[in-house]
Amino acid sequence: MPLNYFLILAAFLFCTGAYGVLARRNSVLVLMSVELMLNAVNLNLVAFSAQARDVSGQVFALFVITIAAAEVGVGLAIVLLIYRNLKSPDLDRVEQLKG
Repeated sequence: MPLNYFLILAAFLFCTGAYGVLARRNSVLVLMSVELMLNAVNLNLVAFSAQARDVSGQVFALFVITIAAAEVGVGLAIVLLIYRNLKSPDLDRVEQLKG
């Protein structure tokens, strides 16, 4: 398969994730959009690694997956604390927690 197909798919995934981060107000959906953008980056890393016949991109993609798993754990903990205090996962109401 040509490299262009993977790059177009990764660009679509990344743009979808960026739209989700910018347009959504629900904190869980924002976390899912960030994960979608990280998966697009992983797809690029693996595609370029396969094209160059080198494993360094695939190893780096494994590190990104590990960091993404840690980010989900911390992010969901923050979302649960926000939900516990505000009774809503809406990111616009987070400003009420100041002070």
